[in-house]
Amino acid sequence: MYTLDRIERFEQDVRKSCFLAIACPVESEAEVKQYLAEVSDLSASHNCWAYRIGQAYRFSDDGEPSGTAGKPILQAIDGQALDRTLVVVTRWFGGILLGSGGLIRAYGGTAALCLRAAAKTEYVERVTLGVSLGFSDLALVKARLGSFAGLVMDDETYHDTGARLVFRVPAEKAEEVGRMIVDLTSGRAEIDA
Repeated sequence: MYTLDRIERFEQDVRKSCFLAIACPVESEAEVKQYLAEVSDLSASHNCWAYRIGQAYRFSDDGEPSGTAGKPILQAIDGQALDRTLVVVTRWFGGILLGSGGLIRAYGGTAALCLRAAAKTEYVERVTLGVSLGFSDLALVKARLGSFAGLVMDDETYHDTGARLVFRVPAEKAEEVGRMIVDLTSGRAEIDA
């Protein structure tokens, strides 16, 4: 699976109608709603969209005939093996009816061309771990955590007897990282997910 590096745009005219695709990387449904409010053009004829975040997905035809806009946009997202992606295709009607097949090709094609040109990164699912440990174990644990590729340190707070580290690690490495911390600290560290 891949995710977008940044917001991408692509515009094309299809039989006098203008289609503008805007593809956005998203992490949550709340972020989807925020982007929809920002990029939808109320002066346009239609603002059709689709998104996929893991197993969750939704799409909207925004007044176009059922199945002619949102679903083809979602198929473009899935066709590029993208996750955490929202695509909004805005149409300004040019006076020529496209028919169901024409709409499917126009919406799906505009989304696909936008996504093909987009900069993508392989998506790595990460889990968050929290570790509480004493000062005597801190330097060694931090040094070993630095050797794990893909580990992202989110927080490091200190208290009277030690520190609390909060970090994200690739899901397939979480168990290995947990075992390593337990081994290094002889079981003194407290780990929570």
